[in-house]
Amino acid sequence: MKTINFKSILFITLLTISCVGLKAEQYSLEQCIDIALNNNLNVRKQENEVNSKHLQYQQARQNLLPSLTGYASQSWSWGLSTGVDNTNKTQNIANTGLGLNANLVLFDGLAMKFNIDNAKALANQSEASLEQINLDIRMNITSMFLQVLLNKELEQVAQVQLDETKRKVERSKALVEADRLPQGELYTLQAQAAQEENTLVQAKNRTKLSLLDLAQAMEMDYSDDFDIVQPALETMTSVLLPDNNIVFQQALDNRPEISAALYQLDAQQIGLKSAKAAYSPTLSLGSSANTSYYHIYGADNKSFGKQLGDNFSASVGLNLSIPIFDRMRTPNNIKQQELAISNARLQLEQVKLDLRKQIDQAYYNALAAQSRQATAEKALVSAQEAYRYAEQKYDAGRSSTYEYYEAKRVLLQAQSEQLQSVYDYIFKVRILQYYAGNLPQR
Repeated sequence: MKTINFKSILFITLLTISCVGLKAEQYSLEQCIDIALNNNLNVRKQENEVNSKHLQYQQARQNLLPSLTGYASQSWSWGLSTGVDNTNKTQNIANTGLGLNANLVLFDGLAMKFNIDNAKALANQSEASLEQINLDIRMNITSMFLQVLLNKELEQVAQVQLDETKRKVERSKALVEADRLPQGELYTLQAQAAQEENTLVQAKNRTKLSLLDLAQAMEMDYSDDFDIVQPALETMTSVLLPDNNIVFQQALDNRPEISAALYQLDAQQIGLKSAKAAYSPTLSLGSSANTSYYHIYGADNKSFGKQLGDNFSASVGLNLSIPIFDRMRTPNNIKQQELAISNARLQLEQVKLDLRKQIDQAYYNALAAQSRQATAEKALVSAQEAYRYAEQKYDAGRSSTYEYYEAKRVLLQAQSEQLQSVYDYIFKVRILQYYAGNLPQR
């Protein structure tokens, strides 16, 4: 029978503990984004707006269908009146009327067709606005998620520093008791441990606050169990800095604010065609069918069914409406639409100009973050070497506690700066991806 080695047992034990200890309230970036999109009130309001615009588009199409109305009337008359035989008599009559009217527009200068196109453009614009809100939420959640990751990293650095100092304190106690180290050195170490413990407490508080901000942005209730799934840092940094000109070209094709401005311009141009259609005559086909029943009090009346058949009549006709003068309403509407088109074009150019400025600023911010990260990496390597050398001197009794902790302070500062530079660069690249319209979901 083969024996299981110690490493296998340790691996299985750690795996079991990690699985059991995984919190049910841990969320990945994709889950955070999905929850935020589902809970956000602005998203739900814009979804209602999208549905409303689609209903308007559907109604514009259904306006091509003929209209059909029915009517029924009941009246009573006393004294001199016209009877069923078309003679005037003094009599009391009850009259029931029934009928149907139908109407179909055959030609209206394509006004209804333009209304359909306009409604479709406005529906597309509302969808682009919804996509814009979704992208903004994705960017906001991504930013907060990265902030939580950074705070967790800084908290871990502070914890490692404190643990190391505590080990030094325990070692120094033994040396003091053996009269091999002055008591003052121990006091200095204990003071340093207290200071680092305070730093750790502050780091934990920053992590909690950033988790609270993330939960509130997701519009969900916060609890102490709320946490995130921490992805591997390597997968997040394995992205290249895209060129700003390429990003701008992608933005012109993908950004919803560009699409919304284009749809708005389309809607105004179609509105101009619709306004000009008011000059055209309107031709419609109309038809009607009606019948009636008369009841003369004190007379011998035909049955209800017999009268409905005898009094039935139907008609079909064409109606032509030719606009001649509408108090200058049509030409003024045309001028208004031309102004609206001009404003829509200006708005489109403004959106492009603002987008170009934002992308260029984001690009050069990312370049600066990239340079900062490279410098921070070099500084960290130097600080690690300096700390290693100082620790060796301190352990050998050839340097003071102050020199050792000065090197340790510089190392902690370099570690913090390096972490902040990494996450700052990640965020700056995410901003460029956001403008390109391909912000990753994870």
